Amino acid sequence: MENYQLPPKPAKSTFKRVRTITILILVAALYVWTFTTINIDWGRAIERAINNFHRVIPRLFSPDWAAAADVGAAMLETVFIAFAGSLMAAIIAVPLSFLAAQNMMGGKIVSVIGKWILSAIRAFPDLILAILFVVAVGPNAFAGVLAIAIGSTGMLGKMFSEIIESIDMDVVQAMEANGANKIQILFYGVIPQIIPEFLSYAIYRFEVDIRASSILGIVGAGGIGTMIVFASSNRNWNEMGMILLGIIIVVTIIDFASARIRRKIV
Repeated sequence: MENYQLPPKPAKSTFKRVRTITILILVAALYVWTFTTINIDWGRAIERAINNFHRVIPRLFSPDWAAAADVGAAMLETVFIAFAGSLMAAIIAVPLSFLAAQNMMGGKIVSVIGKWILSAIRAFPDLILAILFVVAVGPNAFAGVLAIAIGSTGMLGKMFSEIIESIDMDVVQAMEANGANKIQILFYGVIPQIIPEFLSYAIYRFEVDIRASSILGIVGAGGIGTMIVFASSNRNWNEMGMILLGIIIVVTIIDFASARIRRKIV
């Protein structure tokens, strides 16, 4: 029997090689341009980093346990801000997601308008929204709730609309063929397909909002961020270490719990 040899793999085309090399050169040139045009005194920056490492880092690893009660209360407020904001966002995102879903609206124009609305909402970072709401309602936790709610609505609306567009339309068409009205189709043909993933994404967004709400206090929107501002202004790095420890513990617990919940839902 003659030995059968596999045909040689086709060589990479010259065009692909040139394209890859060109992209690498452009990326390298971008990095070089970035670091050469920004005004940084690298010697001073390295010197300050070394000095701060010896002065600040050891104190961060020696948290001020006397501040544990205050950190716990502020962290609890942060969790409440994230929860209230995430809940509001999940509720507001539902009608917007149906508006942006092309298979629900029956026309591309309405769907495009819905997608534009969600894109416009996502254009504003949470911190910018927090600054605007602090001006509007004052420096309190409610400003943080509104910032989280609006900031999360854009992302949840986008994900919800993609879930709606991916449902099995055969179920909807079968119900229509059997004379079901729009309300019956919504409650018995659409919602059962989307609820598990809606809940999963809403819980995941709550995880993200915990991290986001941790810094909103920097601009006066309540939560642990306010303590971060005071601790850094007073150079109280031991208290800062306690704050960071509290954030790490709370975020880790919520990540673990939400991951288990999402695995049971989906």
